[in-house]
Amino acid sequence: ALVSIESTLAPGTMEGFVRPALERASRRTVGRDLHLVHCPERLTAGKLLHHLTELPRVLGANDRAALRKGLAFYARFVKAEIHPTDWTTAEVVKTAENAYWDVQIAFANEVALISEELGVDAYHVRELVNTCPYRMMLIPGAGVGGHCIPKDPWLLVSPAVQTKPQLIPTAREVNDFMPRRMARLVEEALAAAGRKIKGARVAVLGFAYRENTDDTRNTPAKPMIQELRRRGADVAIHDPFARSERGYAVLRDVKAALRGADCVAIVTAHDAYRTLDLKALRRGMRHHAIVDGRNVYAGPDVVKMGFVYRGIGKGQF
Repeated sequence: ALVSIESTLAPGTMEGFVRPALERASRRTVGRDLHLVHCPERLTAGKLLHHLTELPRVLGANDRAALRKGLAFYARFVKAEIHPTDWTTAEVVKTAENAYWDVQIAFANEVALISEELGVDAYHVRELVNTCPYRMMLIPGAGVGGHCIPKDPWLLVSPAVQTKPQLIPTAREVNDFMPRRMARLVEEALAAAGRKIKGARVAVLGFAYRENTDDTRNTPAKPMIQELRRRGADVAIHDPFARSERGYAVLRDVKAALRGADCVAIVTAHDAYRTLDLKALRRGMRHHAIVDGRNVYAGPDVVKMGFVYRGIGKGQF
């Protein structure tokens, strides 16, 4: 029998936990009666079938028979190349993939925070940085979510007792800080609009962690909303896809969310938000402030409409 583990694992889990647990439960021996492989999934919300069949895969096996059977199984539906290796290497590869992405996002976010302090536009900085060959600076934003990126860096560093990693944990701290930075920008925008945050109504647009999906796992919207509430704001949440959860009532009507609002905070770059009639929505608001966590709107255009505008990496405002 072939057993494939696709879940993301901390390095050493296959050898130290999965193998003995499987042998105890099945009363069989891995490598003789059972063929055990580790082929970490590479799926993204909203692109499951495409990524399942089209992306290259890494297949970890600790014996030739398991590798042969594993390759034969995945070749049935994976059209891309399947790269053979051992269990532990496959574990490191998967966690390193997501830790790498997290570090790259943290770099972009830190540049955005520096840009805010220096009064420049981080998105323009990014555009110019990427004119240099071999530079691929990512887009900053209101925070990182999903079921992979927030946890996988910790899985990678967890067994590294002697190394004592610093870069990867620091990147996690930077990205976890961004929702709190959003809450601070809301407070600053409200102050510029002549309103204190205590008692102010803040319309949060976007509850899903990823645009145009309903996936709310580890969404940065939650810690931002918690921080806004801690500061005394009355928060209304809108999302065209995500559903309400305990403590987070999600409205489907964007006009209802913005009615009587003092500030709008954009957390998720849903396509629906890019086509909002801001002039019409402005008429239903009490104060007129926008905090853009995803660069959805052009700041100068929003200011011309009479809004106070703030945003992640938008130092010129």
